[in-house]
Amino acid sequence: MLRLQPDFEKEMFPMSSMQEIIEAIKADPQNEEFTKAGIEPLFTAPKTARINIVGQAPGIKAQDTRLYWNDPSGDNLRDWLGIDRDTFYNSDKIAVIPMDFYYPGKGKSGDLPPRKGFAEKWHPLILQELPDISLTLLIGNYAQHYYLQQKSSVKLTDNVKAYKDFLPDFFPLVHPSPRNNIWQKKNPWFKEEVLPDLKKLVKEILEK
Repeated sequence: MLRLQPDFEKEMFPMSSMQEIIEAIKADPQNEEFTKAGIEPLFTAPKTARINIVGQAPGIKAQDTRLYWNDPSGDNLRDWLGIDRDTFYNSDKIAVIPMDFYYPGKGKSGDLPPRKGFAEKWHPLILQELPDISLTLLIGNYAQHYYLQQKSSVKLTDNVKAYKDFLPDFFPLVHPSPRNNIWQKKNPWFKEEVLPDLKKLVKEILEK
């Protein structure tokens, strides 16, 4: 199901190491303003990673502090996964590869969406360096529509409710922001059915 980069694009980016990929990201004209400002792409992709977390894009706090998911949303996410901060940040078993590696700016109703074409260009190259990924968590519409190859009209709630249809490769999730507590109250099956299965699966993968 994972989208693979066309052969001609692989030839354009014949990279063999993660550092080369990072340097190419920084040198890309699309990211010029960030590189000039000294802003590094924010993602982590340990060679030994077994779980990949794909969210939207870093928030301004994450970009400024250089630490992803270091907020109440991250606390909720770790609780959903049944892991502590040390495992999340230091185990080298968790990759965090969002749909954009830079804060896209503020819009009228929250942060702007990830830039078009960013994930298509860089995700396949990075994932080639991660041979042990067993599960990819898709947090939010942008990640789900891209990786599940869906039209934008497909609703997030429908994906999350049908999570078993996307296993063993993908696990769609709602964003763990406290603002989505209202969504959870409207959809009690998420806490009762989805989260126990998620924790069990994560535990099995990390203990392999």
